[in-house]
Amino acid sequence: MNDRTKLSDEELERYARHIVLPEIGGAGQQRLKKARVLVLGAGGLGAPVLQYLAAAGVGTLGIVDDDTVSLSNLQRQVIHGADTIGTLKTRSARQAIGRLNPHVNVEAHEMRLDAGNAQLLVAQYDLAVDGSDNFEARYALADACAAAEKPLVTAAVGRFDGTVTVLKPFARDKDGVRLPSFRDLFPEAPPPGMVPSCAEAGIVGALTGVMGSLQAMEAIKLITGTGEPLIGRLLIYDALSTRFETIRYRAS
Repeated sequence: MNDRTKLSDEELERYARHIVLPEIGGAGQQRLKKARVLVLGAGGLGAPVLQYLAAAGVGTLGIVDDDTVSLSNLQRQVIHGADTIGTLKTRSARQAIGRLNPHVNVEAHEMRLDAGNAQLLVAQYDLAVDGSDNFEARYALADACAAAEKPLVTAAVGRFDGTVTVLKPFARDKDGVRLPSFRDLFPEAPPPGMVPSCAEAGIVGALTGVMGSLQAMEAIKLITGTGEPLIGRLLIYDALSTRFETIRYRAS
């Protein structure tokens, strides 16, 4: 046990419900404390991701977002509040995380992620979680994670539905077959204007909480080595029918 991962008495009490789990235990909690996770977007998906990863004791959270909090965000972006309207989302999220867990270090990246800066940013972290709302950033992050051999947890939401999966295209399965990439699942972005934004189509706020919480769970599994991540599997959630389905996909 080194100083970087040693748990204080306060942390042992804070994370007691994790530590008592044989699948996580003290060693898993130390891995969480050591972990550096990059979260793209502090919006609908990013809010629950950040909250649950901070509560879980992830040592360093990097937040990429260049937007400010607006009143219409508060219906789903629950990490922000009315008192932070007009504030940068990275700054608002940092304040909320500080109140939730002062043991978590937050690195704010007030920028728009693209193909030109993604690789340098991804290289600083152990894994990434995609909570973005634009296709350029999605593909840039996925390509950068694949090149840097960093796992990626990615999700997307519609009006009443969502999807989530885990990507490790730099690795191979037990048969030696390359694991699929984001571009195997979505070869190219749809034409501009084909997929309406949340502002145009609407979205139920609680849906982003469901999908963001699933992303946080997958990230915790990756960090602690617990369970079977959603690699090569796309989990689909239909909120109107309360139905979960999983489809498998492979590298092309």
